[in-house]
Amino acid sequence: MKKLLLALMSSVLLLTACTGTKTESTSATSGTGEETVQEVKPTVAPEPEAKEIHAVIDIKDYGTIDLVLHPECAPITVENFVNLAESGFYDGLTFHRIMYGFMMQGGDPEGTGFGGADTTIKGEFAANGVDNPLLHKRGTISMARSGDPDSASSQFFIMQQDWPSLDGLYAAFGEVVSGMEVVDAVCEAAQPIDDNGTIPADQQPVINSITIEK
Repeated sequence: MKKLLLALMSSVLLLTACTGTKTESTSATSGTGEETVQEVKPTVAPEPEAKEIHAVIDIKDYGTIDLVLHPECAPITVENFVNLAESGFYDGLTFHRIMYGFMMQGGDPEGTGFGGADTTIKGEFAANGVDNPLLHKRGTISMARSGDPDSASSQFFIMQQDWPSLDGLYAAFGEVVSGMEVVDAVCEAAQPIDDNGTIPADQQPVINSITIEK
């Protein structure tokens, strides 16, 4: 597999009459003694609010990062990430590429930037014909890929700082809601051996687990 690089990267709930709709009717007697029926007023049960999807990344010796995911912006990407996380795919993997002031990248089973899961997914970003409004700001999580726009697999990155030049070129799919101090600590401690942020295998921060909460 080509090395994944970053480029400087409801069902609808139907309320039916039999399940959630009630009707109310009233009657009255006219002055002539005849009963008249007033207009029937339907009362519809309120639609439940959509539940947020969170991903909690537990990093050995650092702590946890809680992210909220946005399937409404990148449904294929979120589904792929959730499926991998729930299968335990990420458990024990690492962050192999870290650049202070930029981002931290992980999720490669080889720990080299060359690996991924068994499948790739469509890149959900503007340059690939998908309207994805999420921006690459501090705390954004996005998918890494090669030059092929549909080559994203398992590798992802979390932004430490805003990086507008990535907007529309990579599939952002969520953002950190707590734990940015963990992102900062990982980036600050990193000692890459080259300008691409490569971290030696024995120094790569380990992902204990990624837990999905719905």
